[in-house]
Amino acid sequence: MRKLPTQKRSRERVENILKAACELIAAHGSDAMKMGELAEKAGVPIGSLYQYFPDKASIIHALADRYNEDSQHCIEEALADVTSARDLIAAFDQLIDTYYELFLAEPVICDIWTGTQADKTLRDMELEVSRANAAVLTKTVLRIRNNDGDAGKLAARCLLIMYNGEATMRLAISVPAREGREIVASYKRMIRREFEEML
Repeated sequence: MRKLPTQKRSRERVENILKAACELIAAHGSDAMKMGELAEKAGVPIGSLYQYFPDKASIIHALADRYNEDSQHCIEEALADVTSARDLIAAFDQLIDTYYELFLAEPVICDIWTGTQADKTLRDMELEVSRANAAVLTKTVLRIRNNDGDAGKLAARCLLIMYNGEATMRLAISVPAREGREIVASYKRMIRREFEEML
């Protein structure tokens, strides 16, 4: 963002802009979204829109940031009380199912994820999010193992699990639902085997 909103009215204006952007992206995709159309839908002057978002990419980045924060919070919450291998497998299975259903129902996330590969900033952001999520998973695995194990090796394995999870979701939402569900189920089976070996 070009300017961070500090006052309540400014924060509400930014929220309206992002909400309108989500509606336009859901209806036509981010490629078709125009700044003038967005300003009109959000009910703000075009100058106010540019005051916060200098271009369309900055809006996509803001939405990606928001979804990434929600994702990290969800993962932290799901793994917070895990104390055994069985708990971890069950919690991770549930997380995968939740994310798949969310991405199927949320076209904006699909659009952002599709654009991630073409935008270096978003690719870098995705890797950082994977690292943050992997750190949560590593901490959980070490807790189950009573801090027994090479934290560096575990972190690399957890990063692969998280990064591949995002790639799996991207693939699963881009194919017909029946095939997508089988892809997700296959990923879950692979991860169960990985957890069993790690734990």
